[in-house]
Amino acid sequence: MDINTADAGDVTPSGAFCQWTSSASLSFQHFLDKTTPYLLYRWIAFFFIAVLYVVRVYLVEGFYVISYALGIYLLNLLIGFLSPQVDPELQDLSDGPTLPTRETDEFRPFVRRLPEFKFWYSITKAFCIAFVLTFFSVLDVPVFWPILVFYWVVLFTLTMRRQIRHMLKYKYLPFSFGKQRYDGKKAASSESEDLLL
Repeated sequence: MDINTADAGDVTPSGAFCQWTSSASLSFQHFLDKTTPYLLYRWIAFFFIAVLYVVRVYLVEGFYVISYALGIYLLNLLIGFLSPQVDPELQDLSDGPTLPTRETDEFRPFVRRLPEFKFWYSITKAFCIAFVLTFFSVLDVPVFWPILVFYWVVLFTLTMRRQIRHMLKYKYLPFSFGKQRYDGKKAASSESEDLLL
C-alpha cells in the first residue's frame, strides 16, 4: 500500500503530534493577535514576569551568567527598538523610507527597526526562557557577579552614548511625546472660521 493513499483514519502518533502542535500554534497566535491593542495590560504582564524572574534569582542566589546573557539580549533588543528601520547613514544604499534631515524636508513618521509589539513579545519570551533555565542547576555557573554587573553597565553606557549621538546627528526621536500632533478637529475648526469670514 502506498503511503500517499493511506486512509484518513490511519493517524500515526507523529502525525497526531504535528496536528496538535499546529493547532496549539494557531491558538497561541490568535491569543497574541487579540492582545495586540492592549498595550498597558501587555506591559503589566511583562513586568509581573520580570519581577518573578528577579525574585527567583534573588532567592536562589545564583544564575548570574543567565541574567548577564539576558541583559545583553535586552540591550540588543533595546537598540533595535530605538533605531530607525532605515539607517540614515546608509539611506543612499536602500530605497526604504528615510528620516527628514533638513527643516524643509516633509514630515515622515518614525518607523522602528523593531516594532513595539515584537519588542514586547521578544523580551517577555526571553524572561520566560530565563526563568525556566533557573530550574536547571547545571546552568548555575559560579561567577563573581559584580564583575558581570560592572561590565554590563559599561557596555550599556557605551552603547546608549553611541545611540544618542546617532539620534542627535540625524535629528530623530523614537518616542511620540514632545512631537507636534495634528488633529482633524483643529483643521475642521479653522475651516469653519474661514467660512464665517
